[in-house]
Amino acid sequence: MKVKVLTDNIAKNDLKGEWGLSVYAEYEGKKFLLDTGAGKHFAENAEHMDVDLADIDFGILSHAHYDHSDGMGKFFDINSKARFFLRKECAENCYGRKLIFNKYIGIHKGYLESYRDRLVFVSNDTELIPGVFLVGHKTPDLHLIGKKAGMYRKNNGKWCIDDFSHEQSLVFDTDKGLVIFNSCSHGGVDNIINEVSATFPDKHIYAVFGGFHLYNSSQEDVMTLAERIENTGIEKVYTGHCTGDKAFKLLKARLGEKAEQIYAGMELEF
Repeated sequence: MKVKVLTDNIAKNDLKGEWGLSVYAEYEGKKFLLDTGAGKHFAENAEHMDVDLADIDFGILSHAHYDHSDGMGKFFDINSKARFFLRKECAENCYGRKLIFNKYIGIHKGYLESYRDRLVFVSNDTELIPGVFLVGHKTPDLHLIGKKAGMYRKNNGKWCIDDFSHEQSLVFDTDKGLVIFNSCSHGGVDNIINEVSATFPDKHIYAVFGGFHLYNSSQEDVMTLAERIENTGIEKVYTGHCTGDKAFKLLKARLGEKAEQIYAGMELEF
């Protein structure tokens, strides 16, 4: 399995970075794109990294936020064959709230209608091909995390705390074990690892890859999470985007060589 990071907050090798994430993967002869970042940089970087977006077989949206979905229009302009898989709870209705102010942070308005023929809404755990799975949240009371983070959704004119039911993990079964991709891990990366472990009780989980949404978290919260991650027994942690520099340094201090920084231009093999 090969992985290339097309865009992230950090960029190397003359690539362009942005607040967002987009990841390309090759597995058993099929090509996957997880998220499209916040614009067109993922496509520009893909050219420099010898990734032909027209050849993508499966598109996946990790969750319904702009910094992972705003490049969908660009992707559909380039690729005419891939279906894009997202949770059935995905809608253009996500907001961040600070004090009395609400900021729209969701999917670009109109995308879900404009590209409805290319979208596949899933409600259960889904096997895309043998060895590749989409796994939704199973942990209860995730709205408590949403409340602490100030994240809301607006449904039929009514505000509700985000429980991240629109978020999903992309899981690959590799020679080293399961590798979990979850771009922001809003539901808690330790919860996600445990969810996947419960879903595949006979499988070893090797690595988790994605942002951990810690850029506004206290040092105490980050260190407590680092301990919980360590307790899962996972071998590798690749993180960036919304984790934040300060939080990454704290995770690195606790997890050591287990933790690696994601950046646009990064290439991995599992």
